[in-house]
Amino acid sequence: MLTRKQHELLVFLDQRLRETGVAPSFDEMKDALGLRSKSGIHRLISALEERGFIRRLPHRARALEILRRPGDPAPPEPVGPAPAAPERAGGHFDPKVIRGDFGGGAAGHALPGIAVPEAVASVQLPLLGKIAAGTPIAALSDRSTLVDVPAGLLGGGEHYALTIEGDSMIDAGILDGDTVLIRACDSAESGTIVVALVDQEEATLKRLRRKGHSIALEPANPAYRTQVLPADRVRVQGRLVGLLRRY
Repeated sequence: MLTRKQHELLVFLDQRLRETGVAPSFDEMKDALGLRSKSGIHRLISALEERGFIRRLPHRARALEILRRPGDPAPPEPVGPAPAAPERAGGHFDPKVIRGDFGGGAAGHALPGIAVPEAVASVQLPLLGKIAAGTPIAALSDRSTLVDVPAGLLGGGEHYALTIEGDSMIDAGILDGDTVLIRACDSAESGTIVVALVDQEEATLKRLRRKGHSIALEPANPAYRTQVLPADRVRVQGRLVGLLRRY
């Protein structure tokens, strides 16, 4: 599922490439979508790339390739074992806890979870939808689908589940189609994989780090770029605690 702006940009890129064979400039994209700054275009391009709709060609200015158009089926899932998660580097552990309410805004966008009762073999968590860069929050609010999860994978607090779409976290062992288990929270240590809400509008699963007065949302795939955003544009919605995979 694409947001309205992502869909508009993909259609505009496809039309321009068909007509001229050359991708439009970021200024042309900004004007076509009625955005005020090119930073929004950078974010939309990264979201489309991460979800497999476009590809930026290296070492060539304004070089984009359309891989999927709206309505095209998603590519098949990769076959083979999941990559091993990278080990934590040794040395002194100095946790840096990052609060999710950087901008001091209202907490009305918390994702709905369910508290885990004690002494049960399994629990049903709400499967809220798919998540990747650019997934609209509206797609992460459907509580009608439940998934059975072994209680031993979860701790205290409220939890929910999400389906991964895309390959931006494959080097962390998180593959397209996996179900991730999220503990609802509004803060996380630097280096934690979190559900981050950007601009109160879009959710993404990334590794979160503080960079001075900014927040970096890092993919675990060298094919994708790290998003560095002002701290007041990012809110933590939960942290990764487990993963389910079907073969």
